[in-house]
Amino acid sequence: MPTYEYRCEACKAELEIFHSMTEDARTECPECGEQQLIRLISSGGGVLFKGSGFYETDYRSDSYKAGAEAAKKDTSSSDSGSKSGDSSKSSDSKSSDSSSSND
Repeated sequence: MPTYEYRCEACKAELEIFHSMTEDARTECPECGEQQLIRLISSGGGVLFKGSGFYETDYRSDSYKAGAEAAKKDTSSSDSGSKSGDSSKSSDSKSSDSSSSND
């Protein structure tokens, strides 16, 4: 249900009231009981998204998803090959560094 802002012309109280959009605007002030409550025009709270998140890729077409998955597999297989080569180089350089420091 939306939140509406009201102000009483009699006692100048400002308040927020939750009620259905189909209900008529309230006229009786809960503070003083006078029939001078008016609904204010406000920008509102906007839309609140709750949950883990919303991403532009959530609603992609099936063909796009298939192409993205294929591209992901290609990059992961090429990355795993380069990572194993890098690890052997780093272990070789460490052993030569440690032998030179022992002199």
